[in-house]
Amino acid sequence: MKAIAYNIKPDEKEWLVLANYKKHDITIIANSLTADTLSFATGKEALLVFNNDELSSDMILGLRSLGIKYIATSSSQTDHLDLNAAGLAGMKVANVPLEADQADTKARMEQVIKNLDQWAAGKCVGKACCCQSECATTKKL
Repeated sequence: MKAIAYNIKPDEKEWLVLANYKKHDITIIANSLTADTLSFATGKEALLVFNNDELSSDMILGLRSLGIKYIATSSSQTDHLDLNAAGLAGMKVANVPLEADQADTKARMEQVIKNLDQWAAGKCVGKACCCQSECATTKKL
């Protein structure tokens, strides 16, 4: 899967690269996701969100127009994402479910890659699913 990661810290980058192990084609950008850097997502399928970049409705629509279908955040929180806008745009969204072992950077990056793996295989991400579609409520079992 072709993905892009914005606003990534050095330690996150290291663990993301190790967790990915060349499975997915991930472009890593140090800049924050803004209207000025949005175009870097052209041709990508997935967006990896780090450091709580805010994704407004306008930003989500812009990402969708560039081809983004999936959004994976590296946190358990999703309040920085407009989930309703993502749902209306037909995008799938995943987080890192809050579990004791997910507190460290390594575990969070492994979950982000696991989410990409599941999407690439055409599967649901299970407890990590934050989609606003009806099927999302049945997949969190």
